[in-house]
Amino acid sequence: MKTDVAWMKNYLREYSIKPSTIRIKMLKYLMENKIHPTVDEIYHALLKDIPTLSKTSVYNTLDIFLKNGIVSLVTIEEKETRYDIDTSLHGHFKCESCGKVYDFHVNAENLKEEGIEDFDVLDKKIYYSGICEKCKNIKEE
Repeated sequence: MKTDVAWMKNYLREYSIKPSTIRIKMLKYLMENKIHPTVDEIYHALLKDIPTLSKTSVYNTLDIFLKNGIVSLVTIEEKETRYDIDTSLHGHFKCESCGKVYDFHVNAENLKEEGIEDFDVLDKKIYYSGICEKCKNIKEE
């Protein structure tokens, strides 16, 4: 994804979002750091560039991004909400050792959804948890 300011301004406008310094910097951070950050992680990462930034501004901007489809919520654990710039259908794996969240591809054609044929599905979430390869290898050494 491109992250130059002119492109990001146009990108926000395409989603009917008025570009502002905070919105542009948050969009850039999310595009360059696909780590499924929390509000705290975003806040602390941007505080150096925007000393007047408040957590309320971060929450408000993320709310706008959510409502307009730029980000999606990743809630694997009840007490932890993360944000994902990739809004396509994919799964998430959270390592119980290091806490990192990984994306993985989901073949939507092979998903069987039986018993909800007459339901209106508004969202799909696929979450796995366990021990990632890196932490597994550390434990085996």
